[in-house]
Amino acid sequence: MSDSSIQPYVIVAGVDYSELGDLAVAQAFILAKGHAHAEVHLLNVVRSAGVGVFVDTSDGALGMTIDEAAHRLKDYAEAKSALLTEPGGLERIVTHIALGAPGERLAQMGSDLEADILVVGTHGRRGVERLLLGSVAEGVVRMAHCPVLVVRNRDPKLRVPEIAPPCAQCIETRRASGGANYWCPRHSEHHPRAHTYHYVPRNVAASHSNMPLVAPMRRDE
Repeated sequence: MSDSSIQPYVIVAGVDYSELGDLAVAQAFILAKGHAHAEVHLLNVVRSAGVGVFVDTSDGALGMTIDEAAHRLKDYAEAKSALLTEPGGLERIVTHIALGAPGERLAQMGSDLEADILVVGTHGRRGVERLLLGSVAEGVVRMAHCPVLVVRNRDPKLRVPEIAPPCAQCIETRRASGGANYWCPRHSEHHPRAHTYHYVPRNVAASHSNMPLVAPMRRDE
């Protein structure tokens, strides 16, 4: 039995019965295994449908009673946890059914449980596609009171902003200067990727422990 005096590491993950939802749940279990005492809360947000609810799945919305939705989630959680080869520090799995907007309900569940982290899947779309498929993750990140881990699949066809690789000259400058200079001459001057920075002397940091160790970065015009 676990020591009730030990505060568990609380993880809340969104379940929508999609492939990305499965990835989010799998990541939640991985996080739990890395802690001595952890519990995973799986939340499925459903839509009201008169006396019943609609449950969104990869096959579309299914109508059922709230009890059926709860049993479906319970069976899902048991099936996923059965795949764990080593439970590690995972002590408890709890399932939750809630009505409302998914992003808001996930963020609220995180607040209610004093969660250490929320896990949610995203398709990583942009523009109109983002409004249809990515708004849940965006809403969770915006409203959550704790860190949020956004899980996405490795799809080379996804249209995402291109992130440039590190500048070889900048890397050489850092190595040659022992970290005294971060950027090469081109990136230190008028360039879209340039920004200002400075070091705080250790004696100053020690005597002003409430001060930030590094000044906020800004992008040069």
